[in-house]
Amino acid sequence: MQPLEPEDPQSLGEYRLLRRLGAGGMGRVYLARSTSGRTVAVKVVHPHHAVDEEFRHRFRREVASARRVGGAWTAPVLDADTDGPTPWVATGYVAGPSLAQAVAEHGPLPEATVRAVGAGLAEALDHVHGLGLVHRDVKPSNVLLTLDGPRLIDFGIARAKDGTASLTSSGVSVGSPGYMAPEQILGERVAGSTDVFALGAVLVYAATGEAPFPGDSSAALLYHVVHGEARLDGLPDGLRETVTRALSKDPGGRPSTEVLVGELAGAAGGAAGLVRSGWLPGPIVEQVSRSAVELLELEPQAPQGSGPVPFTTPAYGPDAGLVPPLPASPPSIPPSVPRGPGFGPPDPSFGEAVAHPTTETGPPGPT
Repeated sequence: MQPLEPEDPQSLGEYRLLRRLGAGGMGRVYLARSTSGRTVAVKVVHPHHAVDEEFRHRFRREVASARRVGGAWTAPVLDADTDGPTPWVATGYVAGPSLAQAVAEHGPLPEATVRAVGAGLAEALDHVHGLGLVHRDVKPSNVLLTLDGPRLIDFGIARAKDGTASLTSSGVSVGSPGYMAPEQILGERVAGSTDVFALGAVLVYAATGEAPFPGDSSAALLYHVVHGEARLDGLPDGLRETVTRALSKDPGGRPSTEVLVGELAGAAGGAAGLVRSGWLPGPIVEQVSRSAVELLELEPQAPQGSGPVPFTTPAYGPDAGLVPPLPASPPSIPPSVPRGPGFGPPDPSFGEAVAHPTTETGPPGPT
């Protein structure tokens, strides 16, 4: 989380921008607060994309698709302006680090946590697929860990099931290296099974700290996904069979999202049965709790060269949408524990997309 720069807008629609969450090839992501006190993430399209009519058309279509996604274990689209001089979209701000950040800082997750993550994402994808959409970019930075369960975010390149992997007029594949299914890399037809492959790769990363397909470049990595075998060293035995089938090169050999939920949740019956007090390791709970306190104390930034900005305290509480309720007895945080970074929709998810290594892709829309 960074201060606003002089060139950043102070507000968009009813949202007062508070801080920068990051920047990518498509634009910038801001932490913002609505007039009613709800905290959101606002993704703003870069000016040079805003004047591109083809991009705007794609952005409108993708925002419309994302608005339809409102099931459990996702961050909802709340508002958008796709026709104004500065196109933007506001999503619910999720209180938790990304899976990528959590694993990088704290190491691989326990099997029970991995199962909860997998079951939650499988239920989210089951809902998405039921709407006739495919997410197409399931990866660790698009999975957020909160006190009350995982959240799948960034539906910026979600498209209808009956299309190919192409998002651009040139027909190239869009996604993230190492988490794209072989058919997606090859520009073939995608379906719900494409997301299942990505989910399998995410589970390997969560449980081992390493992506299942190695490569020192995007081209090498994508080649390995299509032709090589996944590395499953360190994967718990209880997850190995399920993950192996999810990573099948043949889409027809992958389990459905419904089957994944059953295999990962077992007797718990679903993700909700796995997400309970203590589902996250202690260090991640401490990180979320610290960040939630920082968010509550955050005030609008005064424009450079001006006096203090008047600040009206928003109505906190479960209906304000500011942060999810903290545990009744939050863990004590020793003074020696360093303060963690901000949290919410990660920056890389807004600008991170790759094309087939020999072809240049156009920009996907955010969210």
